[in-house]
Amino acid sequence: MSVKKAVLDIHEKPTIPQWLILSIQHLFAMFGSTVLVPRLVGMDPGVALVSSGLGSLAYILITRGKIPAYLGSSFTFIASLQLIGAQFGPGGIMMGTLSVGIVYAIVSLIVYKYGIGWMNTVLPPIVVGPVIMVIGLSLAPTAAGMAMNTSGGLENYSVQSLIVAAVTLAVTIFTMMFFKGILSLIPILVGIVAGYIVSIFAGMVDFSQVTSASLFSVPNFSIPFITDTPVVNASVILLMAPLAFVTMAEHMGHQFVLNKITNRNFFEDPGLHKSLLGDGTASIIASLIGGPPVTSYGENLGVLAITRVYSIYVIAGAGFFAVLFGFIGYVSAFINSIPAAVLGGVSFLLFGVIAANGMKILIDNQVDFDDNRNLVIASVILVIGIGGVMLSFGGSGMKLEGMSLAAIIGIIINLVIPKTKKEA
Repeated sequence: MSVKKAVLDIHEKPTIPQWLILSIQHLFAMFGSTVLVPRLVGMDPGVALVSSGLGSLAYILITRGKIPAYLGSSFTFIASLQLIGAQFGPGGIMMGTLSVGIVYAIVSLIVYKYGIGWMNTVLPPIVVGPVIMVIGLSLAPTAAGMAMNTSGGLENYSVQSLIVAAVTLAVTIFTMMFFKGILSLIPILVGIVAGYIVSIFAGMVDFSQVTSASLFSVPNFSIPFITDTPVVNASVILLMAPLAFVTMAEHMGHQFVLNKITNRNFFEDPGLHKSLLGDGTASIIASLIGGPPVTSYGENLGVLAITRVYSIYVIAGAGFFAVLFGFIGYVSAFINSIPAAVLGGVSFLLFGVIAANGMKILIDNQVDFDDNRNLVIASVILVIGIGGVMLSFGGSGMKLEGMSLAAIIGIIINLVIPKTKKEA
């Protein structure tokens, strides 16, 4: 990758007009994905925006303003959040998100003491790739259900909803494939806007929330022991904590690309342990206000590569405006008024891209599937994750299922099965 001279380097200060325009532009590239997660899991979009903004600002402070990274709502935890929310409510989501941040903090300490070599042993591509594929594929029924409006059963799907979802998907794909510059980085946002407009003409949009909204509105925060009591439950922790290792692998990949874009080595300065701690602290902050776990965004890399604006002041500005938008009642009301069919349309592509990225990890690392060891590990992870295998531990009520179980089993069998040369 050829490195071009930065328009604004990491510690360069833009003028105030530049700061306003570039910060909002940067946020818009992350906006669609950040607010889509809370809509899919039944959370307040305003809370997700605030937790994203505060998390990004905390990340900047912990990494001493040396890494231009924006953190947004993580798609990795959607299925787990849906399960936890349905069974344990906001208190369960609060505890699950907290457990993710704690795992990050513990791993950052281990990386500081012992380096990252052990992570390559525990999380090789043959484990990370299939687990990411499971995350995307396990969400496919959710996308299909929203697109078809099958709340009354599969046989009662809505043709109108399916048409709106198809239009949304088509616009999203067209934007991703043929638009240039900054617009190519916001296909989800463009697709949602297009689908929303079509939905208005189809009479599918309920504007009651928008008309009754106010300019300033405090999001529905979930504060520990004030509005909700954290649910300390082993099932909650087991559904969320193991997936932190998957987002850590993505985090390291993003850092590697960021090194190339900015011609720096963030693994050494400020250090991977600092960036991991920043990522984990952001999720801990999210847990304290009822937001979903956050993580570094690939869209952030795209914006940096295209604009060559690496200024940490712009990233901080994006975080500031995310918090500000979270308190604007019209923003959350508009997001909540988006029909499920529109969300289903963009989710077809988004969840598929997640699964395809898992496959890309295997291809990029030239994983050899003629090697029976690799074939076994990938096969077991995929079937356990997609098949919905569940372990229930006696009468304790503790359960381990889905992608969390797949990730744990994948890590274990990778460590247990010996590495042998392929038989002739």
